[in-house]
Amino acid sequence: MKKIILLLTLLFIVSCKEEAPKESEAAPVIPKEIYEYGFKLNDYKVINDTIKRGENFSEILDRNHIDYPKVLEIVNKVRDTFNVRRIKSGTPYTILAAKDSTEKAQVFIYKESRVRYTVIDFKDSIITAYKGKKPVRTELKTASGIIETSLSEAVEKQGLSSYLWAIMADDIYAWTIDFSRLQKGDKFKIIYEQLYINDTIPVGIGEIKATYFEHGDKPFYAFKFVADSTLNIKDYFDDKATNLRRQFLKMPIKFGRLSSRYNLRRRIAFYGNRIRPHKGTDFAAAVGTEIMATANGTVTESRYKRGNGNYVKIRHNGTYSTQYLHMSRRAVKVGEVVKQGDVIGYIGMTGNTSGPHVCYRFWKNGVQVDPLKQKLPAAEPMKEDIKPTYFEFIEPIKSELDAITYPELNNEIHIPEEEIKS
Repeated sequence: MKKIILLLTLLFIVSCKEEAPKESEAAPVIPKEIYEYGFKLNDYKVINDTIKRGENFSEILDRNHIDYPKVLEIVNKVRDTFNVRRIKSGTPYTILAAKDSTEKAQVFIYKESRVRYTVIDFKDSIITAYKGKKPVRTELKTASGIIETSLSEAVEKQGLSSYLWAIMADDIYAWTIDFSRLQKGDKFKIIYEQLYINDTIPVGIGEIKATYFEHGDKPFYAFKFVADSTLNIKDYFDDKATNLRRQFLKMPIKFGRLSSRYNLRRRIAFYGNRIRPHKGTDFAAAVGTEIMATANGTVTESRYKRGNGNYVKIRHNGTYSTQYLHMSRRAVKVGEVVKQGDVIGYIGMTGNTSGPHVCYRFWKNGVQVDPLKQKLPAAEPMKEDIKPTYFEFIEPIKSELDAITYPELNNEIHIPEEEIKS
């Protein structure tokens, strides 16, 4: 009897036991949608690479299954936006290819910098090309330093970009401070923009908003401000509203030498050593050297002419114009407003010339003159009716500059964060 009761009890327990739940099937993983350069990357096979030395655009597309007739069509369609002959080795690019067995390229993205890029889209019958920029976040930062040996050493000692001291020396204070004669104990303060992509990746320096430099116990303030709403170009002015810039640079290149002066009785070898007036001033430099606008102005000519080669002419105001000859290529178009120091072309040997140089011509009241003999004027002064707005604008910035403290001397040197200017 006891055995029967035990058996019945066991049967009852088993019957009451719930059936173990089946293991649920794993939910399908949905890939995260990734968008970049205006495309949903999930829809393509993404190929990232770098242009190799000696490699050309045709070879890259051929390797990615685009035949030569199509390459030629692409080159002709996009030439106004993107000159394929100017692609540089070492430049990264991305190809978006078909996600099928053909893996045929559909989009080519040339990355000029970590911010700027050019897209060539040929996936459809209509071929398009356009330039783009990654979203950039701007953050205002401050810095300061005390000179022990040089400005560059003082800037880099704080872990800052060398671009900052270059702008202070070559742009902001180029006409007011002799940086070859800095003294130990000279000081600087600076307010500038740090640029980021993907919110946290630093990609360089934006505008330098304001600086303070103390040289030989004398203070030099500089504030960036648009004083001329017509040209809409920012200049640096001091705390008394004086423009820190001269109207003209002495020469249109940073690196080179004066090779031939303005001379109305010069004998020119190119013309059989005959006397031919030379109404320009020649500055020799390597092919490809940047040529700069020597003053603010508007481009009135940008073209090729037999004797001049590739040249650019700029009207600065009703009195002055300048011209730059023999360029290998031009970087500006007619109607563009340029700022002093902007790159307008590159040293070459086009036109009638026997060596790489830029022939710099200078007009005053419609007559070509020797720029090296001119008493070049200071930059246009700020108009009196603008000054109240300017002083109101700089008041909080000056207070911020004054509040920046200096680092202690002989502190540890930090390794500068690598930064690329956009």
